[in-house]
Amino acid sequence: MSDRIKLQVETRDDFGKGASRRARREGKIPAVIYGHGTEPKHILMPGQETFLAVRNPNALLTLVNGGEETMALPKDVQRDPLKDTIDHIDLLIVRKGEKVTVDVYVEVEGEVAPGAIHNLEEVTVPVEADALKLPERVTVSVEGREPGEHLHTTDVVVDGEGEVLLEEDHVIVTVNEVVEQDLGEETEDADAAEGEEVAEGKAAEGEESGESAESDSE
Repeated sequence: MSDRIKLQVETRDDFGKGASRRARREGKIPAVIYGHGTEPKHILMPGQETFLAVRNPNALLTLVNGGEETMALPKDVQRDPLKDTIDHIDLLIVRKGEKVTVDVYVEVEGEVAPGAIHNLEEVTVPVEADALKLPERVTVSVEGREPGEHLHTTDVVVDGEGEVLLEEDHVIVTVNEVVEQDLGEETEDADAAEGEEVAEGKAAEGEESGESAESDSE
């Protein structure tokens, strides 16, 4: 289960691109909190602490602003791909006892049968769970599976409480036969092609030498 992370935040009064850039230079991240019919609240979050907290995409955050605490989940994290920093975060308010739907990464466990290979068809799956008991992962075991076998939603194990919101027969992992290439044949073909190129080159040189000799004799 994900631990609740407490972050000290402050109300954001200045808006616009210039204000956002200033906030980031000061090590703060602009964010907005919404949900449960409340008016969106604009805040500034501590840069480094927030960056570390949202490495888990389903981190449950307790935002402390003055004497008020608000529980929230990050729903949209906008990142700068070049600087590896966070530009903005959208946060959804959650409450104790409430169920929410989050995307959880699928982890494959075990080894398939010899001569087989597994392919993960779904990197994440939607899971409905208590907001205070969100699973950090779900797992699927491929131990001993043979080529041609499929693993479905019913084979997914949730780490803790929660329900995968996919049809029972939805394919999560496929197991296929390993296709081996004959490197010997490829090498022989490459050698043959190289030999043909060398022969053609020598023939061309011979023709050029003959033409040069005829020219000299004239």
